[in-house]
This record gives sequence, C-alpha cells and structure tokens, in this order.
Amino acid sequence: MTEQTDHRSYQPGYGQVSHHEWRTAENSAAYLLPVLQEQVALKPQLKLLDIGAGSGTITASLSKYMSSGQITAVDLSDEILDKAKRYALKADAGNIVFKKGSVFTLVETFGEHSFDIVHTSMMLCHLDDPVAALKQMLRVCKPGGIVAARESDLRMMDFYPETPGIKAWHNLMLKTHLKTGGSIEGGARLLSWAMHAGVKREQATIAMGTWCYATPQERRMWSDALISRLTNGVWRSEALADGIATEQDIEEMIKDLKTWAETEDACFGSMHGELIVRV
Repeated sequence: MTEQTDHRSYQPGYGQVSHHEWRTAENSAAYLLPVLQEQVALKPQLKLLDIGAGSGTITASLSKYMSSGQITAVDLSDEILDKAKRYALKADAGNIVFKKGSVFTLVETFGEHSFDIVHTSMMLCHLDDPVAALKQMLRVCKPGGIVAARESDLRMMDFYPETPGIKAWHNLMLKTHLKTGGSIEGGARLLSWAMHAGVKREQATIAMGTWCYATPQERRMWSDALISRLTNGVWRSEALADGIATEQDIEEMIKDLKTWAETEDACFGSMHGELIVRV
C-alpha cells in the first residue's frame, strides 16, 4: 500500500488511547443506529466496514445490532488491531474480522461495491486529505448502501471550570493538530468534504452530536489521557520544538487538569458532526 506513506497517519500515536475505550456505538454512533437497524431488517447478513477501528470498542458494540452480519475492522496499526481483537473476544463479538489497511487504498484492498455500510469515527479530522478518504469510502460502498462518519470539531470544546492552564492546553492542542496536517473544524466541514467527494446534497444528512464527561470516573479518564500526552506524547514534543509552550506552561496545564478532575462540579463537553450518506 504505497499510497499510505503519502498521507498523514494517526499522529497522536497509540500509546495513550485508554479514553478511546470509553467509546461505544451508543455514545459515539447513536446517530447511525436507527439506520443500521433499518438496513439489518432489510438485509440481515449485511457487511459493514469500520475504518480506523482503533481499540475496537465501537466495532464490538455495533456487532450486537447485526448478529447475522459481518464487520470488517480496519486500522493502520498492528498493535491497536491486536488490542481490538482481544476486546472483541472478551465481548463475545465473533462476527468481526480484522485487517491492517489504509483508508486511502480501500478500493485496492476490498474492491468496489463491497460493503453495505461504511463507517468511521474520529478519523477524517486526523488526515491531510479527508476528501480522498471519503471518495474511497464511497467507492467501496454498495449502491443503496450507507456511508457514515462522526468527526470532532476541535474548536468546540468547553470545560467548567475553565482555568488559564486548561485554556492554554486547548490552544496547544489546536496548534499542534494543525501543524501535523489535520483539521480542527472537521465536524463542521463533514458535509462539505462529502460534497467535494461527489455526494449530492440530497443524499446527505448532517447533524451535530456531543460528548460530556462529568462523573468522577469520566473526568479522571479524560484528564489522565490529556496529561499522558502532555507528559510523553506528541503534544509535548511538538509544543516544545515549535515554541508553542514551555516546560513551565505544560506543567501548569497538567496541574490545572488534575485539579479539574478532582472538582466535584466540573464537566467537559465537545461537539461532533454526524454525517449519513445514502449512496
């Protein structure tokens, strides 16, 4: 898959993905579930492609809604696919097959018109060419099938209480994401990307969904993930190398995130675009 090296991969890396394991079909693909159930009623043995499957928690929970169908889960990383396989085994999700691959070479890998539903979550915003990726997704979807995508709008994140350190973290995250080639407004641009990929306006439905972290467990999960990337991940290395933040700035961010996680009335919310295309 030579094309894969010409495009931006998942730059944050797979070292800090525990917060991804919170994600399920119910909290991260609820917009797709009525459509999936509609399609399963028409074709119980349908085939679904889940691209950028990551830890596999959304994939495994989608499998519950299509017990007679088959899901193919794709990701770039052998390491994360192994993790997804273990999760599927634990969840007794036996109708999933796993394959290493790139969204930019789906047609080469699977052939055109191979899947009834093509799904991705929080992947396109990390790519340097989301339109090319969507073109591939559309081509491997069968006529009459569904292409579905949920993408974050990284500008639309809201913390309470919002301290100087947390504001500085958000600014750091936006700047490092842009520098490495991704889109910070992917959720708002999903429809535009789809139309540039050849989708007609009447084929597409666009909506906005949210996440909220407010319980003690959710706050700790989210803050731990951010602190880990500020301590060891690409945010720290990129920010220091490019002068986006100093060591002292990063320590202030970490301190404020720890305090936020322990604050009883604290919460975090984010907004995501949700796209359904009827091919």
